[in-house]
Amino acid sequence: MMTLKKIAFLTPSLPSLRIQMQELLPEGFSIDFAAANERECHRAILKDADYVFLGASYLDEDLIQSAPRLKMIQKWGIGVDKIDLKAAAKRGIPVAITNGSNAAQVAEHALLLMLATLRKFSYAQKSFYAGKWINTELRTTCLQLTGKTVGLFGFGNIARQVAKQLQGFDAQIIYYSRRQVAPEIERQYNASYVDFETLLKQSDILSLHAPYNDQTREIIQRESLMMMKPTAIIINTARGELIEEAALVQALQEQRIFGAGLDVFVNEPPSMTNPLFSLDNVVLTPHAAASVKEAVTKIVQHGFHNIACFEKGQALDPADLVD
Repeated sequence: MMTLKKIAFLTPSLPSLRIQMQELLPEGFSIDFAAANERECHRAILKDADYVFLGASYLDEDLIQSAPRLKMIQKWGIGVDKIDLKAAAKRGIPVAITNGSNAAQVAEHALLLMLATLRKFSYAQKSFYAGKWINTELRTTCLQLTGKTVGLFGFGNIARQVAKQLQGFDAQIIYYSRRQVAPEIERQYNASYVDFETLLKQSDILSLHAPYNDQTREIIQRESLMMMKPTAIIINTARGELIEEAALVQALQEQRIFGAGLDVFVNEPPSMTNPLFSLDNVVLTPHAAASVKEAVTKIVQHGFHNIACFEKGQALDPADLVD
């Protein structure tokens, strides 16, 4: 009888997702699901795991060491800031992502936040539900997306999808990243490279699409916000740690920028006492930019494909391997 290779799925999920993952499971594998996003639950299913698949869960050196059979770490999505990459490298355990699997969906959500923030959707809805008819007020306070300059911090798969989807809005696209992309890619997405200071000063909409690391931690802080236009908005579907949250709150309270659309936070879930919840110029969503059925299926299939290929000794797509 064939011994099944075990995948430990660390991030708690609804029964419907568990059923879907069981149906998509490659031949020769079994899967165990963590009952809670807690260390001891993770430790229990890691002790005899050959592979680990995780979303918004931490995998530190202690947990990696508690999995003596571990061959590979597979990340749901692309952000690896919750994985101890040095500890994995020390044991020679590769880390893979599902590169590109949710780019279109996250880009759609970024556009949703842009429109909702410019049009004060949360404030309008809250007022409407409270019995107030504020359409006259909104005529003099809302802004349009059409014709705006959209600045993209980072220019990977998601940012490029944002640029592509913005073409129908006649937006001017500028971007800043560690490296300028090839001219043919800039032409494809009608995007122009600028330095970081220019990005801050010229953007009507600043949308963040960079990973969280030592170089990007609080890249948007008080001084950055002071450079932005008073009519500008900031959109974050990347990681909450890219923004100095207290500085953003102050800028929004003092109306030094027009608004913010945030899908990610420094602490998740954020406390209901967080001042962001009390602001009328903010639109908030619960780290849900990739949370659509189509993306789930693609990500599960992508992650399982990587695991199955690795087990067979086949090379993974280099874009999926974390350096």
